[in-house]
Amino acid sequence: MSHGFLPNEFQNSDKIDEVIGLDLTLSAMGMTFCSHRFMPLIVDNDDNNWSHRFFEEETRDNKRPKRTINGENSDGGMSRNGSNGSLSSLSSLHFRDHILTYSKRYLAAEAVEEAAAAAAAMAAGYEENGVEEDETAYGMRLVQLLIACAEAVACRDKSHASALLSELRANALVFGSSFQRVASCFVQGLADRLASVQPPGTAVGRVQLPPVMNIMDIMSDSDKKQEAFRLVYEICPHIKFGHFVANLAILEAFEGESLVHVVDLGMTLGLPQGHQWRHLIQSLAATRGCAGKPHCTRLRITAVGLCVDRFEVIGKDLKTYAKSMGINLEFNIVESNLENLKPENIKVSDDEVLVVNSILQLHCVVKESRGALNSVLQMIHELSPKLLVLVEQDSSHNGPFFLGRFMEALHYYSAIFDSLDAMLPKYDTRRAKMEQFYFAEEIKNIVSCEGADRVERHERVDQWRRRMNRAGFQATPLRLMSQAKQWLGNNKVCEGYTVVEDKGCLVLGWNAKPIVAVSCWKC
Repeated sequence: MSHGFLPNEFQNSDKIDEVIGLDLTLSAMGMTFCSHRFMPLIVDNDDNNWSHRFFEEETRDNKRPKRTINGENSDGGMSRNGSNGSLSSLSSLHFRDHILTYSKRYLAAEAVEEAAAAAAAMAAGYEENGVEEDETAYGMRLVQLLIACAEAVACRDKSHASALLSELRANALVFGSSFQRVASCFVQGLADRLASVQPPGTAVGRVQLPPVMNIMDIMSDSDKKQEAFRLVYEICPHIKFGHFVANLAILEAFEGESLVHVVDLGMTLGLPQGHQWRHLIQSLAATRGCAGKPHCTRLRITAVGLCVDRFEVIGKDLKTYAKSMGINLEFNIVESNLENLKPENIKVSDDEVLVVNSILQLHCVVKESRGALNSVLQMIHELSPKLLVLVEQDSSHNGPFFLGRFMEALHYYSAIFDSLDAMLPKYDTRRAKMEQFYFAEEIKNIVSCEGADRVERHERVDQWRRRMNRAGFQATPLRLMSQAKQWLGNNKVCEGYTVVEDKGCLVLGWNAKPIVAVSCWKC
């Protein structure tokens, strides 16, 4: 009998029996996983309604006494000793429910294979970089502990997860090796997730949180965290690279124009002093017309976000700077998160050239249902900008399986922490501030949060292409490779950072691991 809901390799009853008995342990890696007959990875896809219920249903199935009537279980399932005649009546035994369960187990197996492959890649990375054998073994032990702990948390096995967390806390040192330091951040995230775990079947009322736009809105507005973000901008090239490439693309769009307008979504998380626009103002002022005056007679910047106080300070500073450069700057603020932003909130003139700028923002509105992002992209499309500049982290932290997201994040942030290790000494307080007060906040959001609370939903550039194309945008290739490489050299960026071109996008990476991608789009 052909089962159309399953992949081809599961189209016979023997294979279905294999799926029923899947043992999803990573024994090859020496890890201990929970004793369930399969790994009930947590899926956070509202469209399929798998989240948490998947585990709860299986737990109930394991505990429910079975009663066999004519080859059926009391829950509508098939007895293993059922007759051939009972097979012919599968349609009346909720066949779709069985197939859905088998499919979930199959996908869970795929997620574990991906996690194992990612761990193997990390091990290979240690060896390729010439790390001593004992340090490599120690690092792999930490990897194994982290994955085992993540799986125990996903299984809601509090006792096993707590024991693993205790061992991890003793080994993941904040001032240790680069991997120990990144592991300490993931330990914090796992501990927070474990603390929020409820027993199966427990109904928990959701607390209504105030609207947020990005990770800086979630983080408390402390001086330490603001200082950490400033240090990330000054020391790490990620945001500066995005600003540089974005400004080059914007200047091309503004070429020969006198009235120009930039709508900045989030103002780079409220980064003080408006660095990106200082550089743009300087470049616009340097472009002179026949009379020796700047081509641009008026620059309008519209800041969109919730950090109104910060925006006002930035706007005041930018106006003073623009005036000193001979540029007339008009600075407007729209207090709104992206999901509630309407085209009428943006003041646009028919005689101006409009560009929309998004630096590390749009991933925050990528939800399970995709509706939020689609509405934001539709709103931008209605503004009819000449160009949309998109800068995003180039990693897959929004997959349906928790363990898959965990492994992707571990691989991604390990590369970032390796780069910090190459740039700063072990006991440099600036390094500790960036790791613990900025990157750790992103990691904890990815690992411990779900639903609307999880805003760090980074995706790969290929996924962004599909999303943008579906929303009616067309890619505008960036032919700025030579300028980008020259920028790396001029700014004396740490050796190990590279720039590659990926189907018209520019991607900054660390030792071949993509970190941030810049792409441009037109309506």
